[in-house]
Amino acid sequence: MAIQIKTLDQLKTMRKAGLLVRSTLELVKANIKAGITTSALDAIAEANIKRGGGTSNFKGYHGYPATICVSVNDEIVHGIPGDRMIMPGDIVSVDCGAVIDGWHGDAAFSVIVDPKDEARQKMLDVCEESMWVGIAAGAAGAKLSDIGHAIEKYTNAQGNYGILREYGGHGIGTSMHMEPHILNYGKPGHGPTIEAGMVFAIEPMITMGTHKTKILDDKWTVVTTDKSHGSHFENSYCIAPDGKPFVLTEVDGGKANLARFGIEVSELLS
Repeated sequence: MAIQIKTLDQLKTMRKAGLLVRSTLELVKANIKAGITTSALDAIAEANIKRGGGTSNFKGYHGYPATICVSVNDEIVHGIPGDRMIMPGDIVSVDCGAVIDGWHGDAAFSVIVDPKDEARQKMLDVCEESMWVGIAAGAAGAKLSDIGHAIEKYTNAQGNYGILREYGGHGIGTSMHMEPHILNYGKPGHGPTIEAGMVFAIEPMITMGTHKTKILDDKWTVVTTDKSHGSHFENSYCIAPDGKPFVLTEVDGGKANLARFGIEVSELLS
């Protein structure tokens, strides 16, 4: 597979796109509450991306009609915003992407609207931490499958969760979805060697039940077949020219979270 290699200047443009995605997600998160519609959240995202000088890479993608994906409860990914009203206790997963000067950013989060319950909050925490475990495993010199292996190993150690099989992370750069496809499970030591200039979107998706899913009649929304609730987290990170990682969609470049694994982030993109 041919994995796109970026220069430092190209990574700096991707950093701009990544920060715009992050500010959009934070704004959407601040507005998630019982009574708001998913289309209202979409309008908030669309306005912020426009203000930031970017364009949505979701809207129009293979005909997708909205700026963000908003998936609720048993909807895991690709939920289309509409007149659905957020209710107390809902798990809301939001996926967002933006393009600046032809370079893409992509990230996602899940949150529970109050009142929260401990078991489902743990699932979200496990999903989010598995993303960081995966990024930490995807250092320069590692093999691509080391990422998915680390995500699976961590997730399985935390409880009986379903890890989605048909969906995973991906390369990102001049397009939102590029080679390689990155599984959230599997054996280590396989695939291309990770090297400077590569950029990956790491996005674990797990459920309280099985990994089995289906797509609704809208041709987009992915739901669990057993109606179990799920979660989805995503960040885009690169290997900078100095061989160190940098999370393009986090304000601090992933410094605080990767420090927990003894990993220093690159200073070249700060």
